Amino acid sequence: MTSPSLLTEPAPPVPARKISSPGVGLPILFFCATLLSTTAVGMRYMYKFKLGQAPLDSQADVLPFPWIFSHLSAFRSGLPFSLTLIAILLAHEFGHYFACRAFGVRATLPYLLPAPSLSGSLGAVIRLRSRVRSRAALITIGAMGPISGFAVALATVTIGLSLSHQAPHPLAMRFQTPLIIAGLHALLAPGRPVDTLVPHPVLLASWMGLLITALNLIPAGQLDGGHILYAISPAAHRLSSRIVVGVLFFLGIFFWVGWIFWGMILMVPAMRHPAVPDERDLDAWHLCLAPVCLAILVFCYTYQPFEGYSLLAIVGKLSHHF
Repeated sequence: MTSPSLLTEPAPPVPARKISSPGVGLPILFFCATLLSTTAVGMRYMYKFKLGQAPLDSQADVLPFPWIFSHLSAFRSGLPFSLTLIAILLAHEFGHYFACRAFGVRATLPYLLPAPSLSGSLGAVIRLRSRVRSRAALITIGAMGPISGFAVALATVTIGLSLSHQAPHPLAMRFQTPLIIAGLHALLAPGRPVDTLVPHPVLLASWMGLLITALNLIPAGQLDGGHILYAISPAAHRLSSRIVVGVLFFLGIFFWVGWIFWGMILMVPAMRHPAVPDERDLDAWHLCLAPVCLAILVFCYTYQPFEGYSLLAIVGKLSHHF
């Protein structure tokens, strides 16, 4: 999850000039660990790209750790993937961070989160150390992360598409293409079908960064989309948070099981949005941030990121083994 967490304990407002610089030791440690984990995963993606194969068409691709340890000499080949993903994640979190600084909200530096996942990471977080005192601050802090990350992703998608190549036939295992990648591909390679594209690791990392951006813009809880909606209407936020959980469980059953995981996260009490004073200080500039982020959500969103991994499909596969 790459959205900032808001503390629920009351805290006195802190003037911007008195905000001290947070420690950098732990963020740097997490950065190094995430660089290692994402580069390791990127090694396998570069290997599959050079073979002209889909990134995830075998069990060895989903769990590549034995292969990684036996090919450490190729470690640097994973850097295009890792640096791209980290650039998008850091742009997102520093968008939040500098918005916090502008409104006098104390916040930690971004923490990248390493993990044995398909991306080598669980994303990134910042932690707010003081309360957000106005809805203008809340909507700006919530929106600047996705906007900043999306701006970097636009550049990396363009680079990734230029480095990718076409296969003679559709790939066995494909990722659902969000609108922004499909649109840029149509501009850069008109007439060439996107389902035969062998994605370069830079494009693959960009796709994952776009998915993370879309996840964060879900209008519920303390996700970025939740912050934005709460700033506009706390009542609408409460209603949306309830509806979204049901929608995510439905999508998880029929399209991608990962939606169920996110629905469960939103049910955790810590994801309830803390109160923000109603100062009615949202002007036209602040309100414009909402449709901009909605457009980003539409361009980044895919209801079925991984084909064949709905809850029903997984249960069906398991039933054949018994």
